[in-house]
Amino acid sequence: MAHSFDTDTEAQGLIDYVDASPTPFHACEQAARRLVAEGFTEVDERAAWPTEPGRRYLVRGGSLIAWDTTGAHGAGAGPAAGFRVVGAHTDSPNLRIKPNPDHSRAGWQLLGVEPYGGLILSSWLDRDLGLAGRVAVRGRDGVESRTFHGRDALLRVAQLAIHLDRTQNEALTLNKQAHMEPLWGVGDEPGDFVGYLAEQVGVDREDVLSWDVMTHPVQPSTRLGRSRELIAAPRLDNLATSYAGVRALLDAVATEPTHVPVLVLFDHEEIGSTSERGATSTLLPSVLERIVAAGGGTRDDYWRALASTVIASGDMGHATHPNYADRHEPMHTIRVNGGPVLKVNTNLRYATDSVGAAAFRLACEQAEVPMQTFVTRSDLPCGSTVGPVTSSLTGATTVDFGAAALSMHSTRELMGADDPAMYAGALSAFLAPV
Repeated sequence: MAHSFDTDTEAQGLIDYVDASPTPFHACEQAARRLVAEGFTEVDERAAWPTEPGRRYLVRGGSLIAWDTTGAHGAGAGPAAGFRVVGAHTDSPNLRIKPNPDHSRAGWQLLGVEPYGGLILSSWLDRDLGLAGRVAVRGRDGVESRTFHGRDALLRVAQLAIHLDRTQNEALTLNKQAHMEPLWGVGDEPGDFVGYLAEQVGVDREDVLSWDVMTHPVQPSTRLGRSRELIAAPRLDNLATSYAGVRALLDAVATEPTHVPVLVLFDHEEIGSTSERGATSTLLPSVLERIVAAGGGTRDDYWRALASTVIASGDMGHATHPNYADRHEPMHTIRVNGGPVLKVNTNLRYATDSVGAAAFRLACEQAEVPMQTFVTRSDLPCGSTVGPVTSSLTGATTVDFGAAALSMHSTRELMGADDPAMYAGALSAFLAPV
């Protein structure tokens, strides 16, 4: 039987995870650190994998996948049990640094940035921002990758004063190229971004070859509300699910589940998942097939295992907004601290069907947590997730779910402080059904 999760412990755990994970690379590092502490070992995609059962994970850039075959009915026992997979994503909308970013204008040093994903541009104005990411450097044996996390306030996208545009409270218009460049110094000469990177990763300036660097708000996450019943934080979409997935996997493997439990955290969901490590890549199918092969199974065994597999695709869901209630489906009110949210869309923007919905409902019942159901208004477009993609690539029954939040895709989102514990409990029960 899955363990219960303490509300305050999980809320603080999520806050700590988010604040330590300004980029997908850091989110994977933080997840891996927690997995290793509980006996998971890393495997290399380029090497042969151990044939004995074990708890293992691999990292592909900003994506991670972890699994456990040590249970009584692990992969070595045959394909009939199949997999139970929880999926989430590690990326969030932000501003990312261009290849030639340094320039100056009107006595200010600026950095060129490109918006990533569907961010709310206005939420990035007048925020104290830091830089973090991955830097490719010249190493002794070729190219090396190093991550860094700049915690100091370094950048700011300055808002125009009201005196210079008195219409902005009624009709704020922001041009992504002209209005979103952050300033980071004073002077007529451009700054030295490459020099800054060299300092951050401890190499000479000429050894910086390339980078994946992005901005992040440096204000720490916090509990909020008179009863501290809320969490205000950046990147809750979708680090809240990533964190809950890690916690659920670690809890589920202690129960010797009858399926092979798998956690997959994808990068690049916010821009369509079409990359070498996104949900449309070979990451999930290839790892599942290699798990079967490592247990002595054939390709036919792999396809049989997929036929017994159920996938839960997790992404944050829209809580009903009190100031914009007309933007929500009136018969499907979603509340923070109301439990996990089942997502349904008849046009399969979410992968949920009745079989998947039933599996997730049973998981919530097993975890003794309430469940809500989200449907978009019929006259509004519906977003999507990694669910339909993973479902089509594997042929496995898939259900989309989430946790309720306000201000999705803002620099600072809002969710219930009770929800992380309920979220992890439901996912643990899904990974280890009884």
